[in-house]
Amino acid sequence: MSVRRRTVLKGLAASSAVLAMPAVLRAQASAFKIGLLTVKTGPLAQGGIQMEQGIITLLKEKNYTFAGRKIELISADTGGNPAGAKTKAQEVIERDKVNVILGPLAAFELLAITDYVRDNQTPLMSIAAAEDVTQRKANPFVIRPSATSAQCCHAMGDYAAKELKYKRAATISEDFAFGYEQMGGFLRVFEDNGGKVVKKLWPPLVTPDYTPYIAQIQNVDCVFNGFAGSNPVKFMRAYADLGLKGRIPLLSGWTAMDDALLRSLGDEAVGVISAAFYSAEFKSESNKRFIAAMQKDYGVLPGGYSAGMYVAGLCVEAAMQKLGGKADDRKALADALHQVSLTDTPRGAIKFDKYGNVIGDVFIRRCERKGSQLVNTVIKTYPNVSQFWTYNEKDFLANPVYARDYPPAKNLEQ
Repeated sequence: MSVRRRTVLKGLAASSAVLAMPAVLRAQASAFKIGLLTVKTGPLAQGGIQMEQGIITLLKEKNYTFAGRKIELISADTGGNPAGAKTKAQEVIERDKVNVILGPLAAFELLAITDYVRDNQTPLMSIAAAEDVTQRKANPFVIRPSATSAQCCHAMGDYAAKELKYKRAATISEDFAFGYEQMGGFLRVFEDNGGKVVKKLWPPLVTPDYTPYIAQIQNVDCVFNGFAGSNPVKFMRAYADLGLKGRIPLLSGWTAMDDALLRSLGDEAVGVISAAFYSAEFKSESNKRFIAAMQKDYGVLPGGYSAGMYVAGLCVEAAMQKLGGKADDRKALADALHQVSLTDTPRGAIKFDKYGNVIGDVFIRRCERKGSQLVNTVIKTYPNVSQFWTYNEKDFLANPVYARDYPPAKNLEQ
């Protein structure tokens, strides 16, 4: 077999030309890779699928181009468990060489990979709400544009005590980290403002029947729930079927009354008051575009899962614009993401504290029926809410992270 000399020389010339290009131009010739860690199976899959829809919606809007650079999205299904999250994080970092990771969904997944992404110096824009990753054990490579587990729950504790004047509450959520931290935030603020949490209930993540738990709820002014995925649908239907809907008002965190979940709910959800970092009612220009695109492509009203990933993508784009040709430097990218400040996003204006956690508005919503549709009507907005609520940052961090038994529930009754 013979090789033509002209072809060889042509190939050598092309290679020499590429090598002679400035490093910045060579880097821009390759795609910028975003790894998405999401969940497509199990009880958390509903939110995981919405995460993927959210980032794809932004990428389509931007023609898969951020800051003049083509974007390649690599989506990985973690299965909604810590081991799966660790495996998929390793794959997208070591095999796919991603520049940044979006996700994962669950707090226990984030806890499983936080050390790994720090050791591999890969920026991660998390929707997962594991508190300590942006608090006592702050990871410089983790930036959270959604909210900590307790960030919205602090606001709900305040609203329940001050606006609704409730005095006695029960809490119920899945028996895992996200549930503990949500309930801890609500309990702390509610009791600091004169309320008492007299019952705490912890069903497993996979619970076929909530009846035994609901049967324990009595003699309270309200119930605060923090269910996620498809579990809120089962819980609220059981709550209504057992006759509690008309007797004891139901409050919730953002996942239990996510706007995207409303199409799966019926009259059992009417009247439920929730606290969320995103509202489909918010009137920003980017939210209008976002909602129109989600309804066109997927036929759904977007919620916090999809909005969280859309906003995460906006943050990546802003950091890339700031860095220019240095966007491939993952340490520089993580630093730039901490400095992002945006005035027009689907959730409103946002910025980040020194720990990498978002500061933004929290919406209090009441679920209502308008015609044939359920909507979460905004009834109050808490502006510029920090992960530390109104507490002194130093004092807040001197206490343990919110947990199953912290803050201590001093008012529990049998």
